Amino acid sequence: MKSFLFPVLLFAILFMGCAHNHHPASTLAPPSASLQPQQVTAASNSVQMPLKSQDMSAKSGGKSLDDMGKGIQEETVVVSDPPEPLATPAGPAKPENESVDHKENLDYVEEEGAEEKVEIADPMEPFNRAMYHFNDKLYFWVLKPVAQGYKKVVPEGARVSVSNFFTNLTFPMRFVNCLLQANFSGAASELGRFTVNTIWGIGGLLDPASSKDINISKQDEDFGQSLGVYGLGQGFYINWPILGPSSLRDTVGLAGDYFLYPFNYVDPWYAVTGVKAYDKVNNTSLKIGDYESLKEAAIDPYVAIRNAYIQYRQKKVKARGVIPEPARPVGASSTLVGDKAP
Repeated sequence: MKSFLFPVLLFAILFMGCAHNHHPASTLAPPSASLQPQQVTAASNSVQMPLKSQDMSAKSGGKSLDDMGKGIQEETVVVSDPPEPLATPAGPAKPENESVDHKENLDYVEEEGAEEKVEIADPMEPFNRAMYHFNDKLYFWVLKPVAQGYKKVVPEGARVSVSNFFTNLTFPMRFVNCLLQANFSGAASELGRFTVNTIWGIGGLLDPASSKDINISKQDEDFGQSLGVYGLGQGFYINWPILGPSSLRDTVGLAGDYFLYPFNYVDPWYAVTGVKAYDKVNNTSLKIGDYESLKEAAIDPYVAIRNAYIQYRQKKVKARGVIPEPARPVGASSTLVGDKAP
């Protein structure tokens, strides 16, 4: 009996010890995923630093994390460290979408852009248009045919000498208006031109003062310009018969120039009229075609001639003194750009 109890007790002790040291049937592992290498990019120096990670796979209850729909995708971490903007002597940085060349062109247009637009009132437009048509017919029916016949008879050299003579004769008008405008250098030039051309130019028939050796320029001044230099505006536009385009200010200036033209003191009056008519025919013979070209190129020749005249007169005043405020047009207006009308 004792021999039987000993094995039974030994078996019981062994069984109890195994029960206290029981191990679970399954092993729990920390959940993880298959991680791809991560990449860190430093924006400041454009250096990429890869970070390595180990691939770990785990299963829970016989199911992987991929099967459970919890896969982890590739990630990229960007470390932003933008550089500080550098200050330049030219000022603040310009937007990237702004063209430097285009900006310079705009600056250039603003600084060197089109000339000042001059406007003038034209309240007498019906009368002025009637006088324009009168002068136009007078030119094509009388002045141009006479000038063409005169051109065929008189050589060009002789016609140029006649033009020089009348130009030299109007010296008092240019000289006095230079003094009125305080243009003393211009007055000295006019005095020198008159002396040289009268003595060495055979009474003004030649123009040695304009030669390369002497080179004394002519000062094209009149009383209307002097009034403009002193700030008097052009007023309104007037187109006189025979005399042609003018303004209120230049019409007043004609009275001052009348007393400075030597031929106006010649008697009888019709002799003065004949001399002026001859001067007009001679000048027209030297520039036949100028008026025709202007008229053909213009949509409205009346407006083109008015604009050209007013712009030319404004340029003459601007070259000498203060620019008067241009008068605003009444009724029809136009932009005045061009050169002197014939």
